[in-house]
Amino acid sequence: MCPDLGDAWAALGDSHIEHSPAIAAGAYARSVAIDVGRRDWRLALAGAWLAAGDRRAVDAFGALVAERSDWAAARRGLARALRDAGRDGEAVAEFREAVVLDPHDRDALAELGALLVEGDDALAAAELLQPALRDDPDDAALQAVAGRVWLALQEAGKARVALERSAANDPSDRHGARALLARLESGDPADLTPAYVRALFDRYAERFDRDLVDRLEYRAPELLRQAVDSLADGRSGLRVLDLGCGTGLAGVTFRSLASELAGVDLAPRMVEKARARGVYDRLDVADAVAALRAEADAWDLVVAADVLVYIADLGPLFESAALALRAGGRMAATVERLDGDGFALGPARRYAHAEAHVRDRAAATGLAVTLLEPCSPRRERGQPVQGLLFVLTKV
Repeated sequence: MCPDLGDAWAALGDSHIEHSPAIAAGAYARSVAIDVGRRDWRLALAGAWLAAGDRRAVDAFGALVAERSDWAAARRGLARALRDAGRDGEAVAEFREAVVLDPHDRDALAELGALLVEGDDALAAAELLQPALRDDPDDAALQAVAGRVWLALQEAGKARVALERSAANDPSDRHGARALLARLESGDPADLTPAYVRALFDRYAERFDRDLVDRLEYRAPELLRQAVDSLADGRSGLRVLDLGCGTGLAGVTFRSLASELAGVDLAPRMVEKARARGVYDRLDVADAVAALRAEADAWDLVVAADVLVYIADLGPLFESAALALRAGGRMAATVERLDGDGFALGPARRYAHAEAHVRDRAAATGLAVTLLEPCSPRRERGQPVQGLLFVLTKV
């Protein structure tokens, strides 16, 4: 064995884990090959696989738990790997074990609470969180989850207190407390903050494609391309802007239509993944409205695949699209469908929009509704998500 060389490979992994987990995993694998008895290196390798969206993470963490059932870090890693694999029931059990082994692990506690709320067990989440919140009332992540718990239990006063504390201790609002607070107020709720959306998708970047395509059966880009083709009369050579481009799934779908294809996303790690595909002529890290306002009369087609679920009122975005599109240019997008009027923030912190809201905001900005029809852009918990697909035209 060459322990010094193993340490060197592990150090290389440490230097890459934040921004390039796949590279880190390769380095940790070299260190483990030198000394398979080093459980800390095996834990680091499993963590890198988890960050990179590699399915081997479940088995790697599971092997460590089998060897040392009292290791909280391994239990927590296994819980996260199971959650990311869509095995929520098993993940809850492992998170519970991790929290018992390390009661001060606030991140694991918050993640367990969030899973319980999403699994419609808000009462269990409330019982779980209360002792920790008494000890640490300023923990922003715990208070944000507590706010979701009290919303689910229709305890508006308690939800407000928890969410206000989360927002006060998390100025960038990475946990989305301000948007949840807005649900308690009369009038239109504020958008989810850019910091929350950026943090969400930076964490999600490595497993984004696998989750969307394999687990959630994501079809938004394909459905949008079919809609655009049905209206385009064979046009190609278009200047195309992909809003909220993510890892570039829509870019792949629309590349053949474009003489120039640009992508924009709030999350730097998503943009890094999109760049690796090699299909875009230009990529930027920016807000959707700012990207549209950067160039007037510039685009033949703006695509927004499953992006507007992070925006409340669509009016400002449509106004910016009207400025950015050339005459005759189109915006093609999907939203989640809301029965009734306006828009609403759901328990998964995604907005749903009514058909009337889309039509009203489009009319107010001079965009004609060329197509608007029901669709299902993906699945969630085994069920089709009810959505709308629309194409707006600048006349």
